[in-house]
Amino acid sequence: MEPLYQQTHKQVHEIQSRMGRLETADKQSVQIVENEIQASIDQIFSRLERLEILSSKEPPNKRQNAKLRVDQLKYDVQHLQTALRNFQHRRHAREQQERQREELLSRTFTTNDSDTTIPMDESLQFNSSLQKVHHGMDDLILDGHNILDGLRTQRLTLKVGSLLGDREKFSNCVYILITCPQ
Repeated sequence: MEPLYQQTHKQVHEIQSRMGRLETADKQSVQIVENEIQASIDQIFSRLERLEILSSKEPPNKRQNAKLRVDQLKYDVQHLQTALRNFQHRRHAREQQERQREELLSRTFTTNDSDTTIPMDESLQFNSSLQKVHHGMDDLILDGHNILDGLRTQRLTLKVGSLLGDREKFSNCVYILITCPQ
């Protein structure tokens, strides 16, 4: 188990260094490096399955440590897989934005149609969404403030009504005491 673990651990570190090269690679070699990294990750996943089987066959005093080491490797590889997917997603979004910009720059002047559409970048859409959420939260807080003010007003009204009710009882008692002969 130990040699397979060491090979897999070494391969994880190699993938991490390749991920660093991926950021600096030119457009032609990016796809090749991505494919190499994905192939290595797939190979590591198959090795991890074998390592899980081997770790369950370890002696009881070493089994828990072996399983922890395999789980840590699996965790690291899953993070590498996620990082690769995030990089691919960012690259595709960047390429799409570049294509859209090139399309806009290559478009010839035309007269305005009855409908005008303005393509917006993702960041502008994200910013406007954040502003809408911000205004929505402000409205929600204002509504909560108004509700609390209404409840305070009702409490004061009920307090005054309660005091007036107590005064009526008191005045009735005084009236009865005055009118009753002793």
